[in-house]
Amino acid sequence: MNGLWMWLKFAWHNCLRNRRRSLVTASIAMLGTAAILLAGGFALFTYESLAQAAARDAARLVLGTPAHFSADEDMPLQHGLDDVAALRSALLADPAVRAVLPRVVFSGLISNGDKTAVMMAQGVEPDAEFAVKGPFLTVQSGTLLAGDAAQPQVLLGADLARSLKATPGSSLTLLASTTEGAMNAMDVVVAGTFSTGVPDVDKRAVYTSVPVAQQLLATQRVSSLGVFLDRMESTAAARERLAQQFAPLHVQTWEQQAFFYRSVRDLYNRIFGALGVVIVVIVVFVVTNAMAMAVIERTREIGTLRALGTLPAQLLRSLGLEGMLLGGAGALAGALLALAVSVLLYVFPVDMPPPPGRSVGYPLNISIHPTLYLLTMGAMVVLTLLASLWVARKTVHMPVVDALAHT
Repeated sequence: MNGLWMWLKFAWHNCLRNRRRSLVTASIAMLGTAAILLAGGFALFTYESLAQAAARDAARLVLGTPAHFSADEDMPLQHGLDDVAALRSALLADPAVRAVLPRVVFSGLISNGDKTAVMMAQGVEPDAEFAVKGPFLTVQSGTLLAGDAAQPQVLLGADLARSLKATPGSSLTLLASTTEGAMNAMDVVVAGTFSTGVPDVDKRAVYTSVPVAQQLLATQRVSSLGVFLDRMESTAAARERLAQQFAPLHVQTWEQQAFFYRSVRDLYNRIFGALGVVIVVIVVFVVTNAMAMAVIERTREIGTLRALGTLPAQLLRSLGLEGMLLGGAGALAGALLALAVSVLLYVFPVDMPPPPGRSVGYPLNISIHPTLYLLTMGAMVVLTLLASLWVARKTVHMPVVDALAHT
């Protein structure tokens, strides 16, 4: 132990011999560490936010017929679920299930009498839907759907409402094909308008209640049942259990339903993977060059130590410890810098511009994960250690006479 402490002190004093070079090396390690932690923290925050939004929108699990997930429908609810009440009761008997929400998905036309537009509609249970899922819509005018409304109500996407010149209280007509192939119409009242932040969705989106949707489509079926669990970590186990219990029906997880989440995750994995490789290359290059300069300057000193009986392995240990100390100091400073930036972004929020396909931005937050910090700092120390050993290996094995004659 005393020997290791002696070598550490020796390596530290050698780091201080050329402070400018040591400062540059440590600074590069600091910036590399901070960049990886900030980029990784941003990616993790994005993953977590998208995962929560996707799981909230689609439910943790979705129960439906196999054809519902794999085949197109020729008629509305062709692949829908029957005997919904019994299925809900059986699902709610599972201890991990917190709520079960039916959903009726259909398309059709919506008209104000003068203008008609295409709609992509969903029938939901108003009170339960908004209570369980929370504020997943931004209501711009009016109110949410009421479960006990005297008249059939709809909630319109903001752009669709603007196109139809509809406001809360306006009367509109829904037109859709029934499950038998006939056309059906129903007069409804606009309860309010909302925005999802995605203009393409807001141009077509309509929410109504399950009974209104079933009456319009002339059926008692629903498209699927959304299963909300007590904890997100229970998803895999609950899916396996419910898939066996409700066979031949099919159970999908929220991630299987979340195409946008998977696309963003794969894109960010590629971007931040490439960024990590670039940072590693820069750090290794700078540390290698800095240590190469230090070793070349001290070639005669290394020869003298060899002549006095110092073993090549001991010299390698000293030079490796120098690189490790510089990398460790830089990694620690980089972690503190990343932590400070992350905390400042929570205290003083900064909004990012809207991503492609969306009309609203999102807060720039950086997740602080102890595991990410420890792994990044450890990797930076190992990188600088290996770079130092790689540079020094040739010089410490140089013949003593050649080392002493070096100028």
